[in-house]
Order: sequence, then structure tokens, then C-alpha cells
Amino acid sequence: VLGFAWFALAMDAHWRQVFKKTKPSPFTRVALRCMGTLGLLVSLVLCLLADRLSMAALVWIMFLAGSAVLVAMTLTSRPGLLRFIWPLANRH
Repeated sequence: VLGFAWFALAMDAHWRQVFKKTKPSPFTRVALRCMGTLGLLVSLVLCLLADRLSMAALVWIMFLAGSAVLVAMTLTSRPGLLRFIWPLANRH
């Protein structure tokens, strides 16, 4: 969920929804994309450690789908909740 939330905040439209600012700084955008990538890779590794490859891949894909929907619904109904995953917004 964090990985997709970080990816969403790297986009101007979602950043404005959450922080009411015009857009994230270039540093923030790159950091959010890196953290999003890292979050998804960590989730894959954890799934691979939990079960055999075929089952881990299936579970990971299901988690990706559910997480994407959760972030989309959060952005739709209560975008301010995502403010807590990037507390550095006021600094950059």
C-alpha cells in the first residue's frame, strides 16, 4: 500500500489533492518514486520468502491489485490520510 501511495504522491494531481500545493519539488518527486519502487520490491521479496514461487507470485499480484484499489479509494474519499506517509512535504 505504501509503495502505491508514494507513487501516487509523485504525481502532481494527487499531490495537490493531499497537500494543497501546486506540485512536489523535483527532489521530492524522485524520492517518492524511489520509495514506491522500493516498497513494491520489498513486498515481492516478502511474498517470495513466505511461500514457493508460484504461490508467492499469485499472492503478490493479488496484493498489488488490492493495494492499488485501496490507494485509489483513499484518494477519492479522504486524500488527507495520505499526508502522514510523507511528513517532509513542508520541508521541500
